[in-house]
Amino acid sequence: MEDKMSGFSMRQSSLKVKRDIYERSRQNMLDSQLIPRGIKQPEVLHAMLTIPRHLFVDEALWSQAYTDHALPIGEKQTISQPYMVAFMTESLGLTGSEKVLEIGTGSGYQSAVLSMMAHKVYSIERIGKIAAKTRKLLDGFMCPNVIVRVSDGTLGWPDEAPFDAIIVTAGSPVVPNALIEQLRPGGRLVIPVGQEEDQKLLRITRGEDGGADTEVLGGCKFVKLIGKQGWQQEARERVS
Repeated sequence: MEDKMSGFSMRQSSLKVKRDIYERSRQNMLDSQLIPRGIKQPEVLHAMLTIPRHLFVDEALWSQAYTDHALPIGEKQTISQPYMVAFMTESLGLTGSEKVLEIGTGSGYQSAVLSMMAHKVYSIERIGKIAAKTRKLLDGFMCPNVIVRVSDGTLGWPDEAPFDAIIVTAGSPVVPNALIEQLRPGGRLVIPVGQEEDQKLLRITRGEDGGADTEVLGGCKFVKLIGKQGWQQEARERVS
């Protein structure tokens, strides 16, 4: 644990985060939403306590930033509820040395949390306008270990594969084969799968023989994962 926390502390101290009036709100978020629901990993809790979630939404929504629900960020996209961010992050089983692929950069909040949990984060966003805004925000927090690109997330990032962990922050009708193929043996993929109104959060672990073991972590509801290996009928509606 000391080795893990040593690397973790180095990343935490490099983040440019100022004290703010919402520190108590973040602590209340941990005490009322995360810890009672079973979030235990110290690094996850510390990241959630450190990252100023309100700065990843419009100022008009700051007062709601630490409440127990998702919030809109524009372009029909959302920032996931705090518990889901913490739960999905903890489900990846990160120790600080991993190379992580994130599908769906969105507001950048999940990216910032991952930046404190992993060695390097490669994040793909489909919508160019959101990606540009988020990159500027992450730069402001000095997250040099997060790389953002605009692309079809269902195809992954072949040039940087394999990955130790992959997290998908949008719901897919099926598990994209490209993502499984880009997992390192022993790597974990956490992804919502199902129909628009009925999804299950899955954790898929790739075996040494190339096979995959699938666990159902619970029910969830995310916006659609649009792309060639996701919701194809909407893939042409890409916003640039």
